[in-house]
Amino acid sequence: MKDITIDYALRATWQAVARMYNEEAKKFEATMAVGFTLLSIDPKTGTPSTSLGPKMGMEATSLSRILKSMEERGLIERRPNPNDGRGVLIHLTPFGLEKREDSKAVVLQFNNTVREHVSQDKLDHFFEVVDVINHLISEKKIYLQDT
Repeated sequence: MKDITIDYALRATWQAVARMYNEEAKKFEATMAVGFTLLSIDPKTGTPSTSLGPKMGMEATSLSRILKSMEERGLIERRPNPNDGRGVLIHLTPFGLEKREDSKAVVLQFNNTVREHVSQDKLDHFFEVVDVINHLISEKKIYLQDT
């Protein structure tokens, strides 16, 4: 086996997954970003617009463009947050709820297919490794910080 870096394996795999999701999303006249956003919005209570970006790991400007596009397509609507007069809640429309179910089915099919081909033990190890990587990054233990 050719030696590859952990970084390369993560990036190449994520790019392949993103391409796969975007190809599938085209069938629904959407994008992976729209599907991910639909899945990140609470279908019952809505989600504060300010918490959506951090929840999805997206910059505010990118998220704003996606939300504007989704609003134009009738997938979401913005409503004043009753708990915070300055805030806005993003709610799914009935059409958005329908498309959310499509997105959920695509993600579940991916998960189920992978689970059919990879043992639970190997998946457990995969998630352990991902947790360690995320912990090392969040604790800033990869690179020394200048103080």
